[in-house]
Amino acid sequence: MRLFLSARFVSLLGSAVGPIALAFAVLDLSDSARTLGLVLASQSVPMVGLMLLGGAIADRLPRRLVLVVAHLVCGTTQATAAVLLLSGQAEIWHLIVLGATNGVATAVSLPALSGILPELVDAAELPQANAASGIARSTGTLLGGAVAGVIVGFIGPAPGLAVDAAAFLLAASLLSRLPLTRLARTSKSLLKDLVEGWSDFIRTRWVVVISLVMFANQFVWVGCWVTLGPVIADESLGRAGWAISNVFLGLGFLTGGFLVLRVKPSHPLRFGILGILLMIPALLCLALAPRLPLVALCALGVGIGFQAISVGVDTALGQHIPLGKLSRISSYVMLATYAAMPLAQLTVGLIDTSPRTVELAAAAAFTTTLLLALCVPSIRNLPRLT
Repeated sequence: MRLFLSARFVSLLGSAVGPIALAFAVLDLSDSARTLGLVLASQSVPMVGLMLLGGAIADRLPRRLVLVVAHLVCGTTQATAAVLLLSGQAEIWHLIVLGATNGVATAVSLPALSGILPELVDAAELPQANAASGIARSTGTLLGGAVAGVIVGFIGPAPGLAVDAAAFLLAASLLSRLPLTRLARTSKSLLKDLVEGWSDFIRTRWVVVISLVMFANQFVWVGCWVTLGPVIADESLGRAGWAISNVFLGLGFLTGGFLVLRVKPSHPLRFGILGILLMIPALLCLALAPRLPLVALCALGVGIGFQAISVGVDTALGQHIPLGKLSRISSYVMLATYAAMPLAQLTVGLIDTSPRTVELAAAAAFTTTLLLALCVPSIRNLPRLT
């Protein structure tokens, strides 16, 4: 467990540095926002498009092996990008190809990650294991942002990508020391595994409902906080105030992780949905009273709520889905989550109304969605296994 948490911390620290370094590297080469969007999409499109296939692969092969290979691939792509930039040979098409390769590796590694913790700990210990993983994730991301600011700001993008590469390679080394779990051999084809995964997903009502909740959660988060939040802050809090609010968001992630470590909810999905209701005050605050103390306090609550829903969903999946099907079914939840991001950005950009009106409408729609989800018995009553 310690090896896994160390690997997660290291890889997430590097992953927080990598996108910032890549963005400035692209701008140095092209000075074009459109080109930057193209390079970033080269990673996100294959990641989302191949997520279900990645889930099927992670259920067929030892998950430790899948994670090690994926981290080695990501480390190699980032190291190659750093070398090309340092040598002055980098071109945009290089970064697009490397980004696409990275996206394919990520599509396979994310479903494998969802299934590795239930292999390492007993089912009864899964809530605390997920909470500890959340703390590692939050800490790595926060420190990675600070490291990125120092390295990219004072040295340059290429060293930032080199740090990301080193983090992936170190994480691969740590993951390689995890116990190797051998799955039962199967004579089914990969296509049959995909079809079976869809059948299992659609038959399990609570997984379908929680996937819709995660889609709505990510849609509102990306659209209303990430995209419209800075717009509202520019005319009220100021940019420094928005930065401070996001610091409190990070503190909320950490606080939520430690709280969930101590709390053992008897119904993890109910606990997670009630937790993410803490996003509603943030939306209302941005719409009606965008003042720094209130927004910062609401951001703290959002971070806590995100940890609650994350641990609740991961615990429910890890305890109630058979290990041999876990990555495939988890990949549907992940697909719903990641697909919401570009849809939210496009939708918000096309809505021709006041950002504050959008925040109010989103608060009403999101509250309705969560309350309807709580009306589903299998969501409300799914127990934590002891």
